[in-house]
Order: sequence, then structure tokens, then C-alpha cells
Amino acid sequence: SHPSTLLYCFQRTIDTFFPNHFSTITMAKLKVSLLDYGAGNVRSVRNAITANGYVIEDITDPSQIDDAQVIIFPGVGSYRSAMAVLEERGYVEPLRRYLKDGKRPYLGICLGMQTLFESSEEAPEGHKTMEGLGVIKGNVIKFDDKEMTVPHIGWNGRIDHQDSPAFKYVDEKEEVYFVHSYYAPIVEDNKDWVLTSTTYSGKRFISSVQKGAIVACQFHPEKSGQTGLNFVKGFLEAVENGSISGSKPIEVDLEQQTQLVKRVVVALDVRQNDHGDLVVTKGDQYDVRENEKEGVAEGRGGVRNLGKPVSLAARYYTEGADEIAFLNITSFRSGVIEDMPMLQVLEEASRSIFVPLTVGGGIRSYTDPETGKTWDALEVASRYFRAGADKISIGSDTVVAAEEYLALQGKKTGKTSIETISHVYGAQAVVISIDPKRVYVKKKEDVANSRHVVVSLEEAQAGPNGERLCWYQCTIKGGRESRDICAVTVAKAAEDLGAGEIMLNCIDMDGQCSGFDHALMRAVSEAVAIPVIASSGAGNEQHFADVFTATNVQAALAAGMFHRKEVEIDAVKKHLINKGIPSRTKK
Repeated sequence: SHPSTLLYCFQRTIDTFFPNHFSTITMAKLKVSLLDYGAGNVRSVRNAITANGYVIEDITDPSQIDDAQVIIFPGVGSYRSAMAVLEERGYVEPLRRYLKDGKRPYLGICLGMQTLFESSEEAPEGHKTMEGLGVIKGNVIKFDDKEMTVPHIGWNGRIDHQDSPAFKYVDEKEEVYFVHSYYAPIVEDNKDWVLTSTTYSGKRFISSVQKGAIVACQFHPEKSGQTGLNFVKGFLEAVENGSISGSKPIEVDLEQQTQLVKRVVVALDVRQNDHGDLVVTKGDQYDVRENEKEGVAEGRGGVRNLGKPVSLAARYYTEGADEIAFLNITSFRSGVIEDMPMLQVLEEASRSIFVPLTVGGGIRSYTDPETGKTWDALEVASRYFRAGADKISIGSDTVVAAEEYLALQGKKTGKTSIETISHVYGAQAVVISIDPKRVYVKKKEDVANSRHVVVSLEEAQAGPNGERLCWYQCTIKGGRESRDICAVTVAKAAEDLGAGEIMLNCIDMDGQCSGFDHALMRAVSEAVAIPVIASSGAGNEQHFADVFTATNVQAALAAGMFHRKEVEIDAVKKHLINKGIPSRTKK
């Protein structure tokens, strides 16, 4: 018998016959070897493991791979970066040996699954593919952005191809969280590996694999709420009791489809108060920086301190938020690197919040005025990722980068914050935040500037004097400075530079609780192939249903109405389901 099986049985015997004396006898917990190669948010994976009661040993030397009881490889970022680091650190051959006969327990997450295949199209410039570990036959390829929105971001379902102990505590109808631009297709040579498949816009891909003790998933269990924690629990418990290799093929209905649900995102506008504490605030139409009315506790108007960010975020996680965004809305006094309170917020939040966390504010290159040291945007983003962020949101820098990109007639420099961060961490880790305001015009012919895309307004969302045409002028510095470029133009440029998602705000709608700006959301979501998050203006459940019905956005964000408990997250989701709009219910 497997040693861990005997230990597991001994544990159960002690529980049965000596229930009152268990405290004096402690079972040796399985030690999890974590392959953290230094990219992306691995902190959440650590927290998911420890939340299930297991201890972690970091792999820092290739020799540790041979001695591991079980390896978890949370690949985060880009395939090319992951394989390059594995090669550089001498991990590739030891991993191949470890995985060779399929008898040694392994859990790969996202890139930890993709690298098991023979190769990937996410290769260095000038190469068609990049070699992987070659454990599974087949190549990882990119979703076609002409057929679907890419990356595939959000909560989607699974179709079981095997019955596995890893899914012991997971219901087949529970969605899990995906964020990827590349996928592994099912082919004849790898179909015996397929544990689950998922469909996205009609395209079926492998969402998890298993053969023997090797398990890997394209989705992120550490970001899939209680469902994901239960998956980790099922896997590690099965490793511990020796049953992990006991998966069995089951009959599969290949006509069955899964569905990407619409996401409900909660934003927390975070700033430092006069005492240096981080607080969540909400003003109207971006007036959160004017603090003469600070402290208004209720009602609209003025700046309202609404509580501490970690406790509020924990509340939203419990209430069913699909994602949470921390937006640092005031300038840092010394810069992100020294902004310890915000980093601590992320570290603390990631201990108990297992859905995606986005952080924005100050993601840029800057020079410390006291030391003269320059930090580039990639270093700033890395700090956030290591502290617990899954995605970073770039605001003002996006507009500047778009202007430079157009001035160079569409030539990339490789030096913008969008390019450098997406190259290392992948496009899915880079969200751009656009803050436009309406500029009304009488007729389209009056606007000659090609950077100004004129949009028609619905009668219900016309301007204050009945205006039916406008272009959306981008602003920077939190809405304080206007630029001569529109939201559609910036969005398209940012997509070309490597952004993976757009958080689309509207200054005119912010805090008005009259609904999202449909014309803006429609114009941008139809102009790009990356996902769009609608923001600004939500005041009730129907506003979410309206924007999902009227536009192509994949997610919608709100802040004030959730903070003030005027509307509950669960109420929004139930309303969406009642309207026939797919939504993840609280688990």
C-alpha cells in the first residue's frame, strides 16, 4: 500500500476509537512542493493550499523536484517567459523525469497545464512555436480573435470526461474562473488525457487533464471561490490517501456546451485619509479629490468614507462578487514601490478572498525624487502581482501610450507599460482604464479629426439639451486633464499594444445611478476584440441587465450602490438569471 494510504487509515481509526484523545496524536500532513518561478500572483495559490491545512515547501533547487511528495506548479504569465525561466533554472529535465511514468502527484495550473504539451504558439518573436515539456501530445494554440473575444476571461463551466477524486467536492454545475488567450485542443493523441472540456464561443478546448497521478487545469482554482478551494482539497486529499490515480473514463456528450457567464465586478475607490489610513470613498463625477465635504456618511453628494478596503472586499467576496478591483484614486506621495499600505491591503485581502483581484493607480515608470532611482512600470506591476494582484489597471499611461503609438503611425516601441507588462505576464494581466467624457456635436460632418469617433446616442440617454451625437474625449490624471483623443481610438491602440481587457468608465454617468452609457460601451466593445467591463452609472439591478442586453460587454462594475447596500450583489445576479442572462450564483 501507498505509505500515505496507511497513514490516512490510521488517522481514521484513531478518530473512530479515540475521539477524545485525537489532540495528543497528530497526523503528519502532506508537504506540498510549490514551483514558484517568480511570475504573477502565486500568493493566492499559497493561500489556497494553506487554507486547506497543508504546509508548503518552495522549490528553489532542481534537486528538490526528485524528492517532492507532490508538486503544484501555478504557471502565471506568458508561456515563453515560463519555459525560459524553467530552462534557466535547470528545472526542465528534472520535471520531465518526475512526470515520466505518471505515478508521482502533480497539479499544474494554467501554464502549469499548457507547458505539459509539446509546444505553444505563444513563442518568442521570430519563432512559430516554443517547445514544452512534451508530456502530452499536441500543441497549444491561440483563440481566433476574429471569431470571439480574446482573452477568454471569466467564469465558465466544465464537461466531465473522467470521474476523478480531484473533483470529489465540486458539483458538475459549478463554474470555475478562466483567464487565457491560448488553449489546448482535443486531438486523437491526447483525448485519453482529457479530464474535462469547456466550450467558448463554440470552440471546445481542454480545461483539465489527468492520467495517473498527474492532474492539471486551464482554469484557476485559487480564483474560483469555494469551488476552487474544494478542487484543491479534493486533489491533495486524494494524494494523501493514495487514491489520486483512481480516475475513470465516463461517457461524454460532445454536443453539450458550456457558457461563459456575465461578470459582476465590485470596485473599491481607495485613498489615504488625513490620518494616513487607506479608506474606501465614493464621490460623484470624479470629485473624490475635493475633500472640503469629506466625511458625509450617507446620501449622495460630497466624498463619503465607507470603510476599510480589506473588510469591505471580504464582504463582497462572501456576497458573491465575481471580481474585485482596488482603485487607488489619489496620487502616491512617494510612489508605488514605497506605497506599503496598498501592498499590505492586497496581501491581506488575498488571504481570504479567492476571486480575481485587480489593482489600479500609479502603474507607471517614475523616478524617486529623494534617491533619484528610476523604477519602470514592469517593476511596479511586479510588486503588485507578488502582493496578491491578478491584474493591474493602467489609466493615464494608456492614453499617453496611445498618442505616441499613433504619432509613430502604429509602430510599437516595446517600451510602453502595456507592452512590457503584457510581454512578461501575458495580455490577460493588463487591464486598461479609460476615463472619457462626452463632447456633444450637432452633426458628424463637423468633426474632421480622425481620432474623434462620433457616436449616436439613444433618446433615453441623450444629452442634457437633447443632444443625440457626441464623441468621448479621454482624460488623464483622474479626469483633471483632457486630451485630444477619443475612447474608441485609445481602446484600439491599447489592444494593438498588448492590453487584454478594458475597464470603460464615463465621467458624465459616474455617481448618477441612471444606468451605464450604452452608446460608449457599444462603440468600444464593437471596435475591439478584447473584453470590456462597463463602469459608471449603475443604480439598480435592471441597469446590469440593460447593458448586457444592449451591448457586447462581458462584465459590469459598480461601487456606490453596493457600498451603500442599496442593492445586493445576489439580487443583481438573480435578476440577470430571471432575464435569461447567464450569471454565477453564490457558492
